[in-house]
Amino acid sequence: MSPSLTILVYDGFMPASKKVIRQTVGLPLDTARQVRRIAKQRRLSANRVVVELVEEGIEAQKRKQKEFFDLADRFRAATSPKDAARLGDELGRMVFGR
Repeated sequence: MSPSLTILVYDGFMPASKKVIRQTVGLPLDTARQVRRIAKQRRLSANRVVVELVEEGIEAQKRKQKEFFDLADRFRAATSPKDAARLGDELGRMVFGR
């Protein structure tokens, strides 16, 4: 009898319990090329790369929102007019990007 070969299919990184919803997304050509390049470099499917990028974007958006509310709280709590002006300028840059 010959020795058997076992191939590991699931390595534990992807949670098995998450429900998956199929979603069609159109990507601009340059973005699709970048996704395929990343997928090839990391030896992943383009779909997996898109999922990771979307998840990272959602987390970044949450962090940005938390930073905004933290800054707004510090602005409201500021007692010195100088601090209030500085924090107000920071809020303005966050909102308007200047």
